[in-house]
Parts: sequence; structure tokens; C-alpha cells
Amino acid sequence: MMKYLSALLALVLLSGCMNVSDMAEGTRYHLRDAGILDHSDTQRSATWRIQPDSLIYIAQGHFVPPGQFYPRPNVVAEEAFKGFVEYFPMVRRAPEPAGLEEALNQAAANGAHYLLYTRFAAADDRIGTYEEWDDQRVIDRLGVDTSVIQLMLIETGTRYQVDNARIRTRGGILTLYDAKPDQYLGPPLRDYARRLLGLGR
Repeated sequence: MMKYLSALLALVLLSGCMNVSDMAEGTRYHLRDAGILDHSDTQRSATWRIQPDSLIYIAQGHFVPPGQFYPRPNVVAEEAFKGFVEYFPMVRRAPEPAGLEEALNQAAANGAHYLLYTRFAAADDRIGTYEEWDDQRVIDRLGVDTSVIQLMLIETGTRYQVDNARIRTRGGILTLYDAKPDQYLGPPLRDYARRLLGLGR
């Protein structure tokens, strides 16, 4: 009985130090770290910040990740646009994949201050449905999906690369059924937009 009272007292004291949203965010962090929920890791080469009124042009390269997964041709640019439009009112997106030089010219033609050039560098679509298991029947292929995307933030006027980022995503056990690697891109790209404003996570 004393054990339960001690645990209850510790919980009450802890809740007095933290608000509910902090406790919920801490729980989400640990569940992601343990692989229960989706997880992403962003590595940046710089801590560059840009103004919220900057006009950003988002484009994706033609590169297709190696392996058996073929994402939609412009999916990274589409997901980046959805994340950036929440924080940058002046953002544009290329309608289809483009080479770097072509994307820089498109950004300049649109009067953009920056080009966010993206690429789907790697993707591993693991078995996540009964149908996929029937097709492959390889135990090593069971598991959560992973992907890597690369981002370059380039100042269009000077063509100077102000930031370079690599985002690695990993699905969670609770979300592995019928999932694809491109389904996990939205939250880390939104987080990257926040970091560019200096807002943190």
C-alpha cells in the first residue's frame, strides 16, 4: 500500500512541475524514440534563419530513390509546400520535377528570394499488408518504412547555398499497416519550416 501512495505522491508532485501539454509532448517523444510512433531526424549544415515575408519557391529534382519503391514524381515538393504555407505566406511550388538550373530560373522568374530544392534520396517500403506479404514472403522485409530526403536552400539572387538539410524518417509500429515511405514526410518538413523561422520544434 505504501508503494502505491508513494507513486501517487510522486505523480502529483511531478504534475505540479509540468503542465499537461509538456507531459504529452514528452510522452510522444519517448514513443517516437522507442519506435511505437513515427519518428524523424533532421540534420542541418547551418542555423540560417529567414524572414517570414520571404518568397520561397519549392522544387523537386528528377532523382528517383533506388529500390522497388516509386513515389509520386513531385511528392516531396508537394509535402514541403503544405508545411511551408502554414508559416510563409509567400510560397510557390513547381508543378513538376525540374533540374537544379531549371528550378533556379523558375524561382527567379517568380521573383523568389529563395529556392528550396528537394530530392527523395532513399526509400525502403517494407511489407506492411497481407497482400504485400503474399507477393514477397520474405521475413527480412517485414518492418517499418524508412526514407531519406535532402534539401538545399539557395538564395536566388546570389545562388549561394545558405542551408543544406538531410531528413531521415522512420515509421512506427502503430502506423506500419498499409503505409508508404512518402506518408511520413509532412511533419518533418513542417518542422523544418519552423526552424527556418527560429521557432524550434
